[in-house]
Amino acid sequence: MEVIFVTCALILLDDKVLCAQRSDRMHLPGLWEFPGGKIEAGESPEACLIREIKEELAITVHVVAALKPNEHAYSEGKLIRLIPFVCAWESGEISLLEHQQVKWLAKEDLKSLEWAPADVPIVDELLVNWNNIQKRLVDNN
Repeated sequence: MEVIFVTCALILLDDKVLCAQRSDRMHLPGLWEFPGGKIEAGESPEACLIREIKEELAITVHVVAALKPNEHAYSEGKLIRLIPFVCAWESGEISLLEHQQVKWLAKEDLKSLEWAPADVPIVDELLVNWNNIQKRLVDNN
């Protein structure tokens, strides 16, 4: 089984997290995810995340902390190893370069979205550890 290493950003601002809906031209269209992408050869996970967020949303983020990676096997014979990072927004205005829409959601609203399967464990971890994750963000600024 092919293993694909992917990063995603939990971009936090004012007690909310940025959620992105996959466009019709993406795999799993219409499902929600934390934005990010595949790590390229020779690239660190953090550098990948910064690059992908710039490419997908036209904003710059600062990586604060890594969370527990998670794996998800898709039916196409691919295993995604998803590495989530807590991030702070540094600059830029969001442009939808790949996604259909984005939403800033509070903790209690996260379960209202239909998430891509690989992101579900990250949503669960975020809900359980919301206060600790928020504290890491504040301590880093």
